[in-house]
Amino acid sequence: MSASHSSLDRVHSDEKTDKKGDYDIQAETHDVYQDDDGSIDPVYQAKAKILNDALQEIGMGKYQWFLFVVAGFGWLSDNLWPIVTGLILTPVVNEFNVESEWLKLAQNIGLLVGAAFWGITSDVWGRRWAFNITLFITGVFAVAAGGSPNYIALCSLAAVWSVGVGGNLPVDSAVFLEFIPASHQYLLTVLSIWWAFGQLLGSLVAWPLIADYSCPTTVPPTPCARADNMGWRYFLYAMGGLMLFLFLIRFGLFSMYESPKYLMGRGRDADAVEVVHKVAKYNGIESRLTLEALEKAGKLAVSAHEEESEEAKMDTSALAAVRRQMAKFSGDHVSALFATKKLAWSTSILIVLWAFIGLAFPLYNSFVTYFLATRGADFGDSSVYITYRNQVILSVIGIPGALIAGWLVEIPRLGRRGTLSIFTILTGAFILASTTARTSNALLGWNCGYSFTSNVMYGVLYALSPELFPTKDRGTGNAIVATANRVFGVMSPIIALYANLQTAVPIWVSGAIFIVAGFIALLLPFEPQGHASL
Repeated sequence: MSASHSSLDRVHSDEKTDKKGDYDIQAETHDVYQDDDGSIDPVYQAKAKILNDALQEIGMGKYQWFLFVVAGFGWLSDNLWPIVTGLILTPVVNEFNVESEWLKLAQNIGLLVGAAFWGITSDVWGRRWAFNITLFITGVFAVAAGGSPNYIALCSLAAVWSVGVGGNLPVDSAVFLEFIPASHQYLLTVLSIWWAFGQLLGSLVAWPLIADYSCPTTVPPTPCARADNMGWRYFLYAMGGLMLFLFLIRFGLFSMYESPKYLMGRGRDADAVEVVHKVAKYNGIESRLTLEALEKAGKLAVSAHEEESEEAKMDTSALAAVRRQMAKFSGDHVSALFATKKLAWSTSILIVLWAFIGLAFPLYNSFVTYFLATRGADFGDSSVYITYRNQVILSVIGIPGALIAGWLVEIPRLGRRGTLSIFTILTGAFILASTTARTSNALLGWNCGYSFTSNVMYGVLYALSPELFPTKDRGTGNAIVATANRVFGVMSPIIALYANLQTAVPIWVSGAIFIVAGFIALLLPFEPQGHASL
């Protein structure tokens, strides 16, 4: 192997198959991770190359496009529910006469737990069951929250529904990436269009429900009876019901197969081959992948120190089975993400990016309204109509951002890193510019720019991270970066509870964090553009 192809570099190999119709298992695997010190499992590398070739042969067919839709439900949920919490905040505060930040804190804690739990368990027990159950949990507890008798009950149920929401992106991004051919990996970025749809949907449904069925906001607050303030409850019933409907589509109308790369990584080669053939059949074609080809690829890559599995000799008692399941939660998936210097650097940069953005995004949203109000911003007509009109406009502006992101990441010399860097910096710039707004239209204009650039930024970030993690550790990697994002997200409502809301410092800090994060993105050692993901 030449030096230019070492140290985890990945390039395409154009030759996919030999003349006999079988996969060329002796071809150089330049489309997967390469490593000089052997820290990356060579058997996994060789088999992943074969599966990548098989998926490329199948192409982007009916199964993958259906998966694009049902995986998009997870993106929709991820952006919808923070919007839901923000939209119900005012009528909830009016009815229960409480501090609003506790609801945000409960939600962020739930998102944190969900991101950590679902991401890691998807590497232990598989993607399929986690993929199907997260929407169900969100829907059930959101509907229950609509009947909350008090603020404590609402916050508790919001935390639980957020556990479901927090698991969507770590799991769904892994599932989608592991079924699509390398030629269409850019669609992982385009999936963020569902993220924009989530914000738009929440705004449109909330407009008539909350606007028409809520107590008026007065200063000082006046008593607000439940019967006069049912809008936010109707809204939760509607959004929770939507999640249950989307769950039924996923579970009932779509035959979700377990990820073949996940199965291969767990030593279940025969099951992995079977899934590939099922996907090919679903698409109306035949796959030439064979179990013999996959196993031969592994044997050729076996190191001298590898030993055969002793699983057949295991204790088959129930207690032993429980012990084996618990043993799967070892640190192997985490250590694999730091196996080499270059991979450790990549993982560390991703963690920093997700953490910084996790703090900056809610920090701005929490403080900008208070800051502008205290600085004499004139918002003109403060009617509910104007509020929801602006919210819908911002939601619509975000939709083309996802499509443009999918195009930008495929531009040579720009790619994922360049797009992420530029639009993260622009997001920070628009945040800083918003502090100059003194009218409703001025604030709307700056926020339109912020909405567009942040949607591009999130679209690239959500796609880039799973592309840089190997499949067998992808759920854990997604869980780590999502957890970093949620941990710092928890800090924002805590800051809002105790900080001076009349100062401009939090707004400037938020904008500065985005700008710094944009430059940090350039330090990522890998560029996935044009390369097959492991």
